[in-house]
Amino acid sequence: MSIWWSLHLRREAASVPLARRLLLGTMETAGVDPDVSYDLSVALSEACANAVEHGGDAARGRSSEAYRVTAYLDGEKCRIEVTDSGPGFSGGTPTARPARADAEHGRGLCLIRELADHVHIGSKPGRGGTVVSFDKILKWREDAPLIAV
Repeated sequence: MSIWWSLHLRREAASVPLARRLLLGTMETAGVDPDVSYDLSVALSEACANAVEHGGDAARGRSSEAYRVTAYLDGEKCRIEVTDSGPGFSGGTPTARPARADAEHGRGLCLIRELADHVHIGSKPGRGGTVVSFDKILKWREDAPLIAV
């Protein structure tokens, strides 16, 4: 089985639950274990929230740019990519530092790394912007209609 979809979303807070609901619906329909679906939906929400908050390029007057979410369910793995058009990262890949216990921000990358099996965070070469991609091995419900064979 192979399923993929891609969304082009405005950098607005309302886009985050839309992406999350689409992912959860796709996984439920395919028969993915609910715990795996939940982990991926939380990781997706964090990646989308980062794109909404940090993904614009205000220096170039592009503060209302869109971002893209692509999800691939292929065989026994799900890969999700969130790409924005912000300034990207200078000095290489960002490190996820634990946030203070009373912090209201700064936990997103740590959560994504905890919930996914493999995570890659980087800048788009030459154009700026950030790509957050993560994978997770899928588990299936016993009654899954679309189990990979």
